[in-house]
Amino acid sequence: MSLFLLAVLTLWQRELVRFYRQPSRVVGALAPPVLFWLLIGFGLGPSFHAPGAAGGTSYLAWFFPGVVILILLFTAIFSEISIIEDRREGFLQAVLVSPAPRAAVVLGKVLGGTTLAVLQSVLFLLLGPAIGLRVPSIGALAVLAAVLCLLAFALTALAAAIAWWLDSTQGFHAIMNLFLIPMWLLAGTLFPARGAPGWLGAVMSVNPLTYGVAALRRALAPESAADLPGFAVSLAVTAACALLAFGAAGWVASRRPTR
Repeated sequence: MSLFLLAVLTLWQRELVRFYRQPSRVVGALAPPVLFWLLIGFGLGPSFHAPGAAGGTSYLAWFFPGVVILILLFTAIFSEISIIEDRREGFLQAVLVSPAPRAAVVLGKVLGGTTLAVLQSVLFLLLGPAIGLRVPSIGALAVLAAVLCLLAFALTALAAAIAWWLDSTQGFHAIMNLFLIPMWLLAGTLFPARGAPGWLGAVMSVNPLTYGVAALRRALAPESAADLPGFAVSLAVTAACALLAFGAAGWVASRRPTR
């Protein structure tokens, strides 16, 4: 157990130190989502009304939780691409042939990415009061923090599972664009499921990220979540997906050769 914890904490710390030494990653993970938020928010705002939301709810406010998810997603991609870089540089092979369990290696990498994703999303959340979003109580703040951590862990573990299979950063980005970005688009981030064509609404209902977005909306802006799944169901689905994603990452790490 002491070896397991040492490996986890060492790799977690390494992810934070590496991030601190690469400030461009902050810009890469924060700037595009904020730019999307402003351009799309001001562009669609005049013609948008959120179903079930209060009449004064702006599209900037309604779109805000979706941008938080996008920041978590971008940070997960940027952090877990280091798995491919570490393999190319030989660091990952050295770690994998050490006595540390592979599950500890995976957990350390995922926790590092999760921490960075949560910290960057918190920076963006500081903009919430500027558009009228306020967390009403300390209890609500704790719930919001728990939802952010769960979502960040799920997305980071999923990115780690994909990165562990690949040897090319170009291939990793291609799969992210083909898989995770559409997953984000079809999670109720840009538009609500209500009013979408039947087939598209069905796809959105089976998208696990839809429930993560619903949980975040209920924690951050309950008035915009009238037609969404309940908080308990959303949280349970997100937690189950986080466990499955981490299990998949651990399975891939155990199956892949060290070279």
